Order: sequence, then structure tokens, then C-alpha cells
Amino acid sequence: MAPTRFNAKPGDLIEISRGIYQHWAFYIGGEEVVHLTTPNGDSNSSGSSLMVLDSPIGKVKRENIRDVVCYDEFKINNLLDDQPRESYIIVKEACSMVGLELPYSIMKRNCEHFVTDLRYDKSESRQVTTAAEIGGATVGILVLGGLGALVASWLKDYNKEERREERREPRREPRRHYNWQQ
Repeated sequence: MAPTRFNAKPGDLIEISRGIYQHWAFYIGGEEVVHLTTPNGDSNSSGSSLMVLDSPIGKVKRENIRDVVCYDEFKINNLLDDQPRESYIIVKEACSMVGLELPYSIMKRNCEHFVTDLRYDKSESRQVTTAAEIGGATVGILVLGGLGALVASWLKDYNKEERREERREPRREPRRHYNWQQ
């Protein structure tokens, strides 16, 4: 939904849904945001979401929120709001960073890290944490599945060996022979 009227205050974090990921911006007032983008851009949803992944450099931009959000859904999400910094300080700091090129990494220095560092003086990305937890759980399941298959294979081989041993040992009771011609 394109922003028409919303009740963001300077210093609020804006979460913009881009489909497979969320883009984050920092609201500075006057319907403007500061955000970290890649050179290929995440200024709006028309950019390819995979373009975000291919650059080691990001650029801090100041843009109208309508241009950044376009038709994507967005919301105010001050996700770590136990101790935000003073809004006038962080707005001033955000504005002073406009135009800077900063290191960019999808795992360690993305747009969410950028805005949480501004607001809380603590760089964090819940998207990365969630992805890592899901990835870790998947790896854990695969490892457990692999170990289970290994144990099952070992038990199967062990049982085969036991059966072979049983066949090699002489029977303890004599076999009964039947005379079929009677």
C-alpha cells in the first residue's frame, strides 16, 4: 500500500515488505527517510530483490518515503524499543551520513543493521537471525537424519552378520527326515 497518511515520528523505523525480504528505513520527518541501499538500489520495489545480495558497498540515501515504499506494504516497527536513543540525536546522525558509501553485507551490515544501529546503538538484524535459525535447524535435521540413516545401516549390517553366524553354527537338535515315499 502506498503511504498516504501515517503517524510515524522522527526516529521511527520503517519496515517495508519486499516479498522475500524486508527493507528498512529510518524516518526523519517531513515524509523523508534515510536508508542504506546497494548501488543497484533498493530505493523502490521495482529493483530486483536479488540485486541486494551482490554488492559489498552500500550507499546511505535520503529520499521521500513514497519513492522508497512505492506500492509495497510497510509499517512502523521499532522492534527493539526498550531503550532507543534520543530522536533528535539520531535524526541528526542519520542526516549527516547521507551520501556515504559504507561496507555492505547481507549477513553483517544490511539495511536493518543500519537502522537498528542508529536507533539503539546496537546493530541487529532479526531477518538474518531468523534465517540463521531456520538454516541451523535445517542443518540439524539433516545431520540427525544422516546419523539416523548411518545407525540404521549399521544395525542392518549387524543383523545380517548375526544371521550369517546363525547359519554357520550347527543346529543343536537333529533334523527329522521324512520319508516322502510312504
